[in-house]
Amino acid sequence: MEVIIEPTAKEVGIMGANIITEHILRKPALVLGLATGSTPLITYNELVRKHQDGGLDFSKVVTFNLDEYLGLPPTHPQSYAHFMNENLFDHINIDRQNIHVPSGLALDPHGYCESYEEDIKRSGGIDLQLLGIGRDGHIGFNEPGSSLGSRTRVKTLTRETVQDNATFFRNESEVPRFAITMGAGTITQARRILLLASGASKAEAVAATVEGPVSASVTASVLQLHPDVILIADEEAASKLERRAYYRWIQENKSQVNGVISRQIRERLGM
Repeated sequence: MEVIIEPTAKEVGIMGANIITEHILRKPALVLGLATGSTPLITYNELVRKHQDGGLDFSKVVTFNLDEYLGLPPTHPQSYAHFMNENLFDHINIDRQNIHVPSGLALDPHGYCESYEEDIKRSGGIDLQLLGIGRDGHIGFNEPGSSLGSRTRVKTLTRETVQDNATFFRNESEVPRFAITMGAGTITQARRILLLASGASKAEAVAATVEGPVSASVTASVLQLHPDVILIADEEAASKLERRAYYRWIQENKSQVNGVISRQIRERLGM
């Protein structure tokens, strides 16, 4: 896992947008996994800016969102479909047929979850998955105790998650208790994963994810087993990482190391 530490949440969000942009430029028909919540907002704002000011083209991009509250229609102001429209989709040139957000109104939720998995497979799989992280280390709505091999399914939310999300509703009683979410196993099938974290409240979760044991108690820790994960955290979110100095050293020397490797390869090839 590559760990990048930035000074503030703004830099985290901008770097996240830059990485997504690089992927779109390399592959215009990118299959992009998306997340909701406060963490990716800066990233989405920057992607909108890049589209409107720089012509970043989303016309062939295919998106799959991680999750949605069960029982909320897409027009509900706190649904994740509404969140994505308001913060990203309504402001870029994406083809609406290429947008996939789990339906909170599925009449057969379990059957619907299977079909969502099939849609991902038919798309060729997710190229780049954007993630945030919960205070307890969950990704998507894969709460502590979730199977690390789980697939898209209906999940009961923990009390902590309900309390965290109550700030977006008039009161806690309005927060749905169930959600459809990609499973940890679904998430880790993405070819590359981009995890963003900001704020002191995420520091323990970040440390457990990067340096703790792989455990269903911290579902994000399964990312240690993935071959290509980038974690971008601000100073506060990275504050409890024991090997911060090493991660910084890697950042500072990455270009130099890449140059040395390239030179060694050229020398071996007689170039």
